[in-house]
Amino acid sequence: MQPLGDPLYHLRLMARMGRTVGADLNGAFAAGEIRHRDWAAMITRCRGCTAPEQCEAFLAAHEHAEAPMPGCRNAAALMQLKGRS
Repeated sequence: MQPLGDPLYHLRLMARMGRTVGADLNGAFAAGEIRHRDWAAMITRCRGCTAPEQCEAFLAAHEHAEAPMPGCRNAAALMQLKGRS
């Protein structure tokens, strides 16, 4: 089993991916749509990713995207948050 990546690094990647796809993570957290444990689970899933370099490349190549990069461990959560009103 691979060790988990740096929490702050992956928090930043996750936040960037959220902005890129139009999912307002901070707004959802402030509105109570994401709880502390949800936020922590998302970061932990990101930390377990084996392809953070691919994530960085995707983010560098896409200012905006319809969906997270293929294989993103938080794709479902990000797409759900993207669709919130």
